[in-house]
Amino acid sequence: MKKLVNLMVALALLAMIPGLSRAQTSTDRSELDTFMKATEAQGDVPPVGTKITMANWTQYKAFMPFGMTKLFEGGYQWKMPADVEIDIGPVTNGNLPKTFLEATEKYGAQNSVAVLPDGHYQLNNFHGGIPFPNPEEPHKGWKMLANVFLAYTPAVITSTPDNMGTIWFIDRFGNVSQVNIDLVYRWSSYITDPGMPAEENYVPGSWFTEWLMEEQPEQARYTASLAIFYKDQEAHPYPDQFVFVPALRRSLRLSTTARCAPIFGSDWANDDAKLNGFNGSTSTYDAKWLSDRKEVELLDTDMSKGSNYPENYDLPLGFPKPSWGAWQVRPTSVIDVFRIPAEASGYCYSHRVMYLDRETWSTYWNDNFDSNSKLWKVFAYENSYGQIPNLGKAWVGIAAMSWDLQNTHMTVWSSWGNKNARSHYINRAAPAEYLNGTRYGAPAGMMQILR
Repeated sequence: MKKLVNLMVALALLAMIPGLSRAQTSTDRSELDTFMKATEAQGDVPPVGTKITMANWTQYKAFMPFGMTKLFEGGYQWKMPADVEIDIGPVTNGNLPKTFLEATEKYGAQNSVAVLPDGHYQLNNFHGGIPFPNPEEPHKGWKMLANVFLAYTPAVITSTPDNMGTIWFIDRFGNVSQVNIDLVYRWSSYITDPGMPAEENYVPGSWFTEWLMEEQPEQARYTASLAIFYKDQEAHPYPDQFVFVPALRRSLRLSTTARCAPIFGSDWANDDAKLNGFNGSTSTYDAKWLSDRKEVELLDTDMSKGSNYPENYDLPLGFPKPSWGAWQVRPTSVIDVFRIPAEASGYCYSHRVMYLDRETWSTYWNDNFDSNSKLWKVFAYENSYGQIPNLGKAWVGIAAMSWDLQNTHMTVWSSWGNKNARSHYINRAAPAEYLNGTRYGAPAGMMQILR
């Protein structure tokens, strides 16, 4: 009898493990089209004060990204917690700095797109701001992709050992590991922030650089990566990518095929890991506009409430708790992003369906499909906006989640994931050494690590 009881307890415990609790489902890309068609007449917007829960979510599914509804349905091993709650609050606007909007008004009308003989896309006459503030055909979807690729973030975003971000990795058995990351993301051209130069020259011809370095765990410390994005995307259709390997005490240049490689072992590939959800290029990708809708989005909240995993997250999914703040029902554009035919062979994603905020043009949700058009990963990007001295209301940080539905693996990122629950240093608020563009944005700077 005792053995039978022990067996029953063991089976009950196994049922609680996400990776063993149920057979895995499979979702084809065509199901997203069916969903979009069925919910195109969205109906009345959920009023302020609405609480979306497991009991009533189907009533509001027309206002959710497709991947979110799959988490509510519960067919995958990652699924919404029984106590999930999405509280609807008022819509807030005015999330972009005045100088960025002035650049949009000044330059927006002159921007254009050309399709080159090799099938690549070229953005012409861009000098800052939103490239296409009112995107229309032809190439409407691509114009929206350009908007998100060049969406506003401050000129310099810095995390140091004082305010480093944290990435948590969670497997199907609930095991958690983490790394702590320093970073310097900075614009080197098209800069509109007051008090910052319009153009930097530490990497001539570039417009954006991304430097990241592991601080913890100790055995991985000083592992670093650098991506350089160039204005002339025809000459540089993919970002230059470098990695510093501490054991070799030197940096290596990576192949362009590394765009599908994971960042520090996370569920974000290099093409996923930008603050606004798309880290590819506008040269080798096209996009199809699918719909303009209104959707639930977590924005303008106190993200310090999401600074620590697991206590600040609704488990086991790692979904934002109500304490993070209210969600908004905001104007949204949905696009399907894919490599152009000449560049599609061997690429990891056949479709990247992106849900774009129509004010900020940042992504707040992505549904990514594998090369067989099966739903693979869903991403939540919880961008936060707040007041920045000398700049006004602007982007201040991000907490993001990536759920690998096929392999039941999860990655959680928080800009506030440090002992001080402090987000990034913005622009000149960063320590002076981190404002050195060559050190934290050029290949030569990689060789200064460990010196």
